[in-house]
Amino acid sequence: MAERGARLLLSLLCLTFLYPATTVSRHADKGTAARPFSPFWFSVEPWDTLAVRGAPALLNCSAHSGDPASEPTAPQARVEWKKDGTFLSLAPDDGRRRVLPDGSLLISSVVHSKHNKPDEGTYQCVATIDSLGTIASRTARLTVAGMPRFSSQPTAASIRLGDSQVLACDVNPDLVPLARWEREREPLELSSRLVQLPNGALVVSNASEADAGLYRCMVENAGPAKTSEEAQLTILPETGEERELEFLVEPLPVTKVVGASLLLPCVVTGYPAPYVRWMVGDKLVEESEGKLELVGGGSLLIYNLTEEDAGVYSCMADNTNNTIEAKAELTVQVPPEFLKRPANIYAHESMDIMFQCEVTGSPAPTVKWVKNGDAVIPSDYFKIINEHNLQVLGLVKSDEGFYQCLAENDAGNVQSSAQLIILEHGSRGVANPTGPTPSAPRDVVASLVSTRFIKLTWRPPAEPNGEDLTYSVYFNQEGTNRERILNTSRPGEMQVTIQNLMPDSKYKFRVVAHNKNGLGESSAVLKVATQGEVQVPGPAPNLQAVSTTPTSVTLSWDTPLTGNGDVLTYKVYYMEKGLDLEQDIDAGALSYTLMGLKKFTEYSIRVVAFNKHGPGVSTADITVTTLSDVPSAPPQNLTVEVHNSKSIMVRWQPPPPGAQNGEITGYKIRYRKGTRKSEAAETTGGTQLFQLIDGLERGTEYTFRVSAITVNGSGPATEWSTAETFESDLDESRVPDIPSSLHVRPLVNSIVVSWTPPENQDMVVRGYTIGYGIGSPHAQTIKVDYKQRYYSIENLDPSSHYVITLKAFNNMGEGIPVYESAITRPQSDPIDPDVDLYELFHAPYTPVPDPTPMLPPVGVQASVLSHDTIKVTWADNSLPKNQKITDARYYTVRWKTNIPANTKLKTANTTNLSHMVTGLKPNTLYEFSVMVTKGRRTSTWSMTAQGTTFETIPSSSPKDVTVVSKELKPRTIIVNWQPPSEANGKITGYIIYYSTDVNAEVHDWVIEPVVGNRLTHQIQELTLDTTYYFKIQARNSKGMGPMSEAVHFRTPKTESSDKMANDQASNLPVKPGSNQPPLDHGFGSPHGKPGITGSGDNHILVIVVIISVGAFTIIVVVVGAFLCTRRTTSHQKKKRAASKSSNSSHKYKGNSKDLKPPDLWIHHERLELKPIDKSPEPNPVMTDTPIPRTSQDINPVDPSLDNSLLQRRNSYRESVRNTPSTEPLPPQAQPPCQAEHQHPDPEGSYQGSTATDDEPSASGSYCSAGQPPTAHVRPTHPLKSFAVPANPAANFESPALPSTPLLTQTGPQLHSVKTASIGTLGRVRPPMPVTVPSAPDVPETSKMLEDVDSSYEPDELTEEMAHLEDLMKDLNAITTA
Repeated sequence: MAERGARLLLSLLCLTFLYPATTVSRHADKGTAARPFSPFWFSVEPWDTLAVRGAPALLNCSAHSGDPASEPTAPQARVEWKKDGTFLSLAPDDGRRRVLPDGSLLISSVVHSKHNKPDEGTYQCVATIDSLGTIASRTARLTVAGMPRFSSQPTAASIRLGDSQVLACDVNPDLVPLARWEREREPLELSSRLVQLPNGALVVSNASEADAGLYRCMVENAGPAKTSEEAQLTILPETGEERELEFLVEPLPVTKVVGASLLLPCVVTGYPAPYVRWMVGDKLVEESEGKLELVGGGSLLIYNLTEEDAGVYSCMADNTNNTIEAKAELTVQVPPEFLKRPANIYAHESMDIMFQCEVTGSPAPTVKWVKNGDAVIPSDYFKIINEHNLQVLGLVKSDEGFYQCLAENDAGNVQSSAQLIILEHGSRGVANPTGPTPSAPRDVVASLVSTRFIKLTWRPPAEPNGEDLTYSVYFNQEGTNRERILNTSRPGEMQVTIQNLMPDSKYKFRVVAHNKNGLGESSAVLKVATQGEVQVPGPAPNLQAVSTTPTSVTLSWDTPLTGNGDVLTYKVYYMEKGLDLEQDIDAGALSYTLMGLKKFTEYSIRVVAFNKHGPGVSTADITVTTLSDVPSAPPQNLTVEVHNSKSIMVRWQPPPPGAQNGEITGYKIRYRKGTRKSEAAETTGGTQLFQLIDGLERGTEYTFRVSAITVNGSGPATEWSTAETFESDLDESRVPDIPSSLHVRPLVNSIVVSWTPPENQDMVVRGYTIGYGIGSPHAQTIKVDYKQRYYSIENLDPSSHYVITLKAFNNMGEGIPVYESAITRPQSDPIDPDVDLYELFHAPYTPVPDPTPMLPPVGVQASVLSHDTIKVTWADNSLPKNQKITDARYYTVRWKTNIPANTKLKTANTTNLSHMVTGLKPNTLYEFSVMVTKGRRTSTWSMTAQGTTFETIPSSSPKDVTVVSKELKPRTIIVNWQPPSEANGKITGYIIYYSTDVNAEVHDWVIEPVVGNRLTHQIQELTLDTTYYFKIQARNSKGMGPMSEAVHFRTPKTESSDKMANDQASNLPVKPGSNQPPLDHGFGSPHGKPGITGSGDNHILVIVVIISVGAFTIIVVVVGAFLCTRRTTSHQKKKRAASKSSNSSHKYKGNSKDLKPPDLWIHHERLELKPIDKSPEPNPVMTDTPIPRTSQDINPVDPSLDNSLLQRRNSYRESVRNTPSTEPLPPQAQPPCQAEHQHPDPEGSYQGSTATDDEPSASGSYCSAGQPPTAHVRPTHPLKSFAVPANPAANFESPALPSTPLLTQTGPQLHSVKTASIGTLGRVRPPMPVTVPSAPDVPETSKMLEDVDSSYEPDELTEEMAHLEDLMKDLNAITTA
């Protein structure tokens, strides 16, 4: 069974993708009489031919249409010829041109003259079988050779023995193959020494005396041979004098077809005899037999060219005196060749087919298709796919015939044909149906409609009459008769997406099911119109850019071909090459001039047209470079170095790249002697960065400055730099002598070194090298100028022994060192204020410690460069006016954002007056400040500068995407989302994509734009019971961000089910943080079972339960209070008595009159307030008390209490148990953890857990964690809550009333809290955070008052309060005793 299913699935897949194989196999299996394919092709095709005027020419062609011996009834092909695309009219009496029986074209005598060329052109053979169709051959070029003409002829020449010479003979290019040479009127035999070049010239290499004689060139055509003039070649003896290397013939660029042979000429003359070698690229060409050969003294002969032989070839000739080189590029072309030929196809009407045709070649071939000899013009139903394949949509009977793929490039052309046969539409390949076919599919609907695709869904037929049904969808555009077909990809699939439709067009669809017996009935026709496509403008054609000035570019373009009537404006985008920052500017006309550009800078520019629908298609980028200008900055790092007594070396670096403003063509050096105004000047080349100025006077001071030059002129010059020539030419043949003295002066963190030059003043000294280190002088090395006589070594360790060495050096090397050692002072030693280093050494080079602080940088500016880069610049008033840094100072740049949550500072050091800060966040404001450090001195931070980085596209997708159904509208959904975490700018809108196929291409998803920063959107008219997938993309002014992950949502099946879903949704949990749904179990019902509700039917049962619970609770409280008070001290008794007396005057309002509260509760309030502000320990240890931990530890007491009193008391407490308190509770008044098995139930009451020794409950420890820390509360009198009746139990589902122990405390629990507090007066607890619920609204309070009044009369409440007061007085007397 599995094998049968697999075979069926495979066959269906083949039906979908490979129509020919499926259809052929059906006919083969079922035995239907399908017409076989006809053997019709060209056995011989014409080729390019060179003909001679007056001579015959033959173009071969032969078509095969079956073997007459085996198939005598096979129709024979009729052959015709086309010339230059037009059929030749061959009259019977035309004896000059005729078609031979095999189909070849014979021209008996070629006619060709200057004004009449009837035979030259492109020919094509066309074969036709009337009952089948037509095929055309490849094209062939017939070229007629002209009369021989010599453009150059050989002239008399002389050649020395062993040298080379060339004798010219330039003839018509098409006659070169017909040219040959003669010597002394005898045919010349060519060899590797005597070579004929491709242009017909003769090369004589390695000449010998036998080569002397008369030479002439001859061209043999069909007529008499034409000869050139004769030229005498004279051989001269070699004299041995040197002769410059010279090319007689250089290689030229050449293009050849693969498989041909080629001679690259290279003829060189000179003495000594040159050695010639060839390079291709950077590889040396080596001779190989049958492939590469050097002939004619240096020409390269290549046999059987391949694509790998293409490249740039260099002919290099060198001798002992010189080397010369010539280059030429070889291009190898490859004729078109089929990788995949089109195949014959069987198909039915309405089907779509594809003829495949893959070709290769160089250059890339162009492909065109021909049907029955006529070119196929692309249309809505004939489409060229992937540049080579032909797709025919919605076949009709007239599409039958022969289709040919013709491929052509500069190297040739090829063709291949295939036959299409349309089968009868009725049989569909089934010979004898064996059973019933399916009925029509039901409920065909368009579940998704876009601009270019429609998704159809349907239900199975009412009478499938089989399993594994497959479906075919037939569709056509309204107004056309071509009906197309699309099959489902697997059995049972009942949906299909029809692609590549036209926008805003009406289509007809019908669905047919088929089983193993064949096609069933067709569904009713469904008419659907695709959505209209937003017509945005196309690209603006003919975009041109012309640089008009060094800072401006003028642009022009034409109106877009599409959407041109609605164009509102144009936007020009331009970007400097090498940067990612694209700028834009609006342009209202068809031209615009960009101003303020950088000089001599390449820009990339594009234009986008806008209409009312938004931006259109952008043009392709074009590049333009602004014009050059004179440099705007001087050369950098000018140095002058005295070379000797008469010359000075000047060195420099180019101006900064941004200030060169063009290609530097040279530098101008101006110099003058002393203070004279007259100047001399010298100019260098553009790449030379030094110049030796000689011819100067001895012992004279000169000043120099340099300026850069472009084609536009000279730029600004550097500052004058001074140097003095030597009095005499010093000796630099050896290294300098040892310096004559070395002195050191140690300070705390530095050592001042001074010296005198070597005693021998005749040696050149170009500078001094100072080495130093702890214990060794080789740790650090410093070089100073030859004029310097002292130096301060900074940043040393205090109290350390340093060894110092000093050496003089020149261009020959370093001289003999002199050594000295010093110990730096301890850190506590002050610097001697009487020592002035400047006055001591009289030199400007050593930095002197300055007690004054450094000045902070000024003029700090932040220039925003991109979305993540800001350039910070500043000035330093402690530097000279030219702001040139000559010491070891450095600057520290710090920056931070203005986001309060991110105040972290970042820093960077630099030795320049600017710093590029990268890696910043887009669209973020940053603050920058700078400080300067020099040695151990630093400045304060400068004033801040601010800069906001540019926006960039969002780098994250919208988050928290949710989809919900709209109430009472099952076909409408609401999409909600949150903005992206990294918006990188102001969000200007969103795009919602939705589809029923999560794997569909992005362009197949339906788009819903959302303008602005809205975070919700409705989508209407969706299909019921369908799964949709949604993605969202945010956009800002810079573009679109990434898409969110797909979120799926299934629409309801029907209207009623949608309402049911909404009803169910209303029952979702409303308590924050709850993992369980709120269940209406009734007030106080444990474990979720239905409890007592207080309705009229079971009111008695409520009273009985309340009385029982109340009686037991009072007994527990009384016993607990008695046991606990026995352990109290006399001091505690006094405090309680004081509390009692001070609170005896308090009154509280009850239901109908003021009630005096029990003294015990007042006493409890006083006790609990005392330790609030005395918290010596953060986590006090709880003290054990006599209070039992659970209700099981309490001994039963006399049960003879008045049951009626207990009933009334407990009923009264029940009514106030859940009343929310509006005043806070003290820490010790926090309700204790309940008895075992007490956990909060869904209504907010407790249902217990067993307290362990480590987790005390009734001893006054805190309840387990889980209460939100919202407020510290103080106690309130419990009876105050009588003024506000309690909420009904059902209202505890409101999130405004979170579940807290305050809502469930009862009278006995309050007594147990008080008793625990008495036992822990010596300990102090920190305040306990609890959540205080808000009081109910006035309408709810009124309603609750009505509910209470309906259950209890005022007289009953008064009587209850009187009984309760008497009982509390008794209990209070017991505790004070």
